[in-house]
Amino acid sequence: MTDIEYLEKYVNRKDLPKAIKKLKNGIPVQYIIGNVSFYGYKINVNKNVLIPRFETEELVENTLKYINKYFNNKIKLLEIGTGSGCISIALKKENTNIDIVATDISKKALKVAKRNAKQNDVSIKFIKTNLYDGVNAKFDIIISNPPYIAYNEKVMDIVYNNEPHLALFAGKDGLYYYEEILRNINNIINDKYLICFEIGMNQAKQIKALASKYLNNPTVIVRKDLEQRDRMVFIHNFE
Repeated sequence: MTDIEYLEKYVNRKDLPKAIKKLKNGIPVQYIIGNVSFYGYKINVNKNVLIPRFETEELVENTLKYINKYFNNKIKLLEIGTGSGCISIALKKENTNIDIVATDISKKALKVAKRNAKQNDVSIKFIKTNLYDGVNAKFDIIISNPPYIAYNEKVMDIVYNNEPHLALFAGKDGLYYYEEILRNINNIINDKYLICFEIGMNQAKQIKALASKYLNNPTVIVRKDLEQRDRMVFIHNFE
């Protein structure tokens, strides 16, 4: 389906000319519509949050597989940098045994996330903070799709001109937030843990090294997306 066809399907006829004009001016169709389907759930989006990608759905799918295989009881999960809340909402809808805390530094993003949680009828505790500062609890699972694009990396104009740079770009060649998360993660993970990251396709080697630097002999698994690119890292100590 083309973007024009998408608009024709979801926009009222009287609003269609204005919507098409926005599209021609480089506004993403998802922002024009105001929502997107993520893992089968309706997620509202605007310029304050990233548009959820297919790769992030794969992160959710693989995380659920680990949960079903290795966790039997109530699970405590922390999402760092929740944005629209799509990851936490999908996980909670698919497995009600997960108690979720989700953080973000952006007040405007959290407003969107809270609206999405209410719309999807899930209970998630949202906290405005940088990473997990002030989060005084321990968790079985940490999940994050942090900013991972290097400042000098070229991105598509439609992304650069519309989506929040706070959620896109990071220092240290895009690795800054992975290291910050892992640096102090021993303070918030339980003895049995799972850490789930979405990553840039050329970052797997460096993130594996960071995991080994900050954790004691972890198992680090890199998984490919449907296009056979390294896009997910799972770190655990189950075996």
